[in-house]
Amino acid sequence: MRQTGIHFRVIKLQRRSISLAVMIAILLPASLLGDIGRNKNLLTYAELAALYDPAHVTPGLEIRLHRLLTEAFVYSAATNNLPKLAESALLGPYIRVAQWNIERGLEYHALEAVFESEERVSALLDPIKFPLGSAARQEILDQSAALRAADVIILNEVDWGLSRSEYRNIAADLAAKKGWNFAFGVEFVELSPVRRNQTSLDMALAAKLPAEALDTERYKGLHGTAILSRFPLENVRLLPFEEQLYDWFEAEKKGVSFVEKAKRKLVKEVFLAEALMEVRRGGRMMLIADITDPRFPAGRATIVATHLESRTSPKGRQAQLDELLEKIKTIKNPVIVAGDMNTSTTDMTPTTIRRELRKRFGKADYWIKSGLNQLLGFGMIQDMASTTLTFGRNHGDPTVRHVPVFMPNEERRFFSRLKAFRFDDGGTFDFRGEAVRSWDGRRNTMANSNERDGKGFVTTFRLRRPVKFIGRYKLDWIFVKPVHLFDPSDYQGSYLFAPHFGRTLGAVNSAADGRISDHSPLIVDLPLAEPNIKKVRRY
Repeated sequence: MRQTGIHFRVIKLQRRSISLAVMIAILLPASLLGDIGRNKNLLTYAELAALYDPAHVTPGLEIRLHRLLTEAFVYSAATNNLPKLAESALLGPYIRVAQWNIERGLEYHALEAVFESEERVSALLDPIKFPLGSAARQEILDQSAALRAADVIILNEVDWGLSRSEYRNIAADLAAKKGWNFAFGVEFVELSPVRRNQTSLDMALAAKLPAEALDTERYKGLHGTAILSRFPLENVRLLPFEEQLYDWFEAEKKGVSFVEKAKRKLVKEVFLAEALMEVRRGGRMMLIADITDPRFPAGRATIVATHLESRTSPKGRQAQLDELLEKIKTIKNPVIVAGDMNTSTTDMTPTTIRRELRKRFGKADYWIKSGLNQLLGFGMIQDMASTTLTFGRNHGDPTVRHVPVFMPNEERRFFSRLKAFRFDDGGTFDFRGEAVRSWDGRRNTMANSNERDGKGFVTTFRLRRPVKFIGRYKLDWIFVKPVHLFDPSDYQGSYLFAPHFGRTLGAVNSAADGRISDHSPLIVDLPLAEPNIKKVRRY
């Protein structure tokens, strides 16, 4: 049945002890789109404050928290008529999908401007830095226009009711500006600001959490993932991962070791990137929704928006990927999986001395490498050179081959699993990469869906002050299951609803004073008919 208005859907969590089977539907008129925070499903400020201390959490509050973390907020009444589709000589009619980690929406006004009009973007640009007629200015305007042409936008790190983003409901506000439908799934309930706002802190805790004055009436403390769409949204569900790889509540309350503090201080000094203490309830999840239109193959496509764990190892992210794939394997229509996958190729779990010793001395690779160094006469300089080469090789292309001992890349298995995966109908994700179907004429693995450059892929994440290639990563991805593709590298196969001209819009972030986000947006075009592009032989 088609969903309209605001809906909430409950998903049972196997990993939690609470047994809950609740489903409610609450209809709100479109005039309340920007004010859904009044809904009774949200927690009061007093309830949020109680969540910091488990002793104060009643069974009733635990149930309300569970509902908040398992029920998607959905508005799907914005479009009644079929939206006009873009067309091109090469693709025919197509839709464009965008993905962007917006860094909480801290630069909301610039974000809104990029999605609204060229005039608003032009007004943002510094005339000294980006003078009229300059190539840099034009690139920002062109990329902003390409992003505005998207029909579906997946957003990571979306705030609702937090002081850092002016208490905005980011997803609802952007959807209202565009006149679109949206779905929002809560990933975390942010408790650090609530605790900082309390007046009865002991001195030790006060030193860690400097006081913060909150507007307790407007504070909702929600942070998550959103899907904005010109098309109706149906079958929306919010699925927290059973495989939660970092405890953002207990571990963050406990604090980090002095080794981890030293590491974070070094990163802050060198890269101007600060890892903040974030006490939260919740965990990583996937937000799934069908976009529907009779012109689509099968009449619908499924959007899977996710944000995999950052504070874990590549092996941990592989476990979350496996869980995601298991949840969607029965889907027969086209599927778009998009989001911040945190494919840094490194283990970002907060560290301790014991963990560092175990990582180094507890692995066979360490002893093999040490033995070879002794045998071949390698010293510390050569070992450091090998480590630097490995990082330089992996940072922009986490799909590169894993070479044990000398050039390891444990993230490689993530993409190997994705490539080997088959849906129940035999369908697969598109790994093809051809010059004629890629944005910049490059070819190789996934060049059609994710823009490549000479070093691998165009990186999507940048620390505030990177040092050469260090501090830049390819973290964000769009993966597509097209129609009738049963081999991920079948260049003679169907290209119906297959990814074309995948692009990373790095210049867009320069529109704000500073930057809009630490991540760049991605776009990809999906044709609704077989494209007018000659097929090539397998590369």
